[in-house]
Amino acid sequence: MQTPLDKLTRRQAGKRSFTRTDRKRGRYIQARPAHGKIRDIAFDATIRAAAPFQLQREHHDTAFAIKVDDLQQKVRVRRAANLILFVVDASWSMAAAERMEATKGAIMSLLMDAYQRRDQVGLIVFQKEQARLILPPTSSVELAKHALADVPVGGKTPLSAGLLLAYRVLTQQMRLHPETMPLMILLTDGAGNVSMSDLPAQEEAHRMAAVIREAGIRSVVINMEHASFDRGLAQALADELDAPCYTLRQLKAETIYKTVRDELKT
Repeated sequence: MQTPLDKLTRRQAGKRSFTRTDRKRGRYIQARPAHGKIRDIAFDATIRAAAPFQLQREHHDTAFAIKVDDLQQKVRVRRAANLILFVVDASWSMAAAERMEATKGAIMSLLMDAYQRRDQVGLIVFQKEQARLILPPTSSVELAKHALADVPVGGKTPLSAGLLLAYRVLTQQMRLHPETMPLMILLTDGAGNVSMSDLPAQEEAHRMAAVIREAGIRSVVINMEHASFDRGLAQALADELDAPCYTLRQLKAETIYKTVRDELKT
């Protein structure tokens, strides 16, 4: 996966993902016109901008004449913290118990290095008629152990409810902590069968996915449909999210963890 540098300017540092910062810290990667702002000036770029006009300018006993319009400001990047929200189908539509155990293991692995990397991890499960926030965003291993001890599985698949709750959790965190980079990890076969409105379940889920995409939330879909019976529903949902869709050969904590970790590096 090749993704562009995150373009939202943030103040707080993290350890994993690169983002722009408006503080005078971080690695200087390029310059842009300062537009009159005398702050964190890129002297090398400013000199290059002024150099072609030296013969035409009055120097007034100076060796090099610089005007306000020549000033260039540094663009810096630093590492930002991530918020990784797992959204997991816990219905009987797939091997729910196996899937949940693998997800729990991946969450615990991510939390083991969350303190050093300043990341947070959360978990939403959807099953029966509703979606529930099992683990609010946290970097605490102890809180996660307690919250993940008994996660219910079974029932129908309220996919759109899971997406709606994920949207609410992530947008709330983005308002509270604008320096954090959200990432939704959706484990599903894409086959919702419970609606919150009069819309068909699949149409409702796709509309909710479009809302998440338009909010600028980055997503990854892990397709839980068996390869022999794949109807393309997870891929269609990923397309609505503008997200990559992965089918894992082995549904284990290690493979989920590696998928997330690799995605955070892009």
